[in-house]
Amino acid sequence: MAEENKCCKHEMGAGEADCCKNTERSEEEKKRLINRLKRIEGQIRGICAMVERNAYCTDILTQSAAAGAALNAFNGDLIANHISRCVARDIRAGKDEVIGELIVTLRKLMK
Repeated sequence: MAEENKCCKHEMGAGEADCCKNTERSEEEKKRLINRLKRIEGQIRGICAMVERNAYCTDILTQSAAAGAALNAFNGDLIANHISRCVARDIRAGKDEVIGELIVTLRKLMK
């Protein structure tokens, strides 16, 4: 597989046998998702700065909880889009194995 075609699973060290799937997203959806992630990234950087300047523990924990809630909200939107678009499409195409994949994903999110 050419380097530019590697998927996230390969970038994270998964083997070549792991299949790479893609989801086509509109430019508007991609922009919205990326903007949310950049805001979360900014929150994390802010938390790092708080630790560096010895901010009070509960202040750091409050910001950490806010970042966690923002990431959970991002995951919630992404899983809703995945179910309504990808899972529904695959079920209509007779690819019922997508249900098992969804269950595994939901279990990971619920840990």
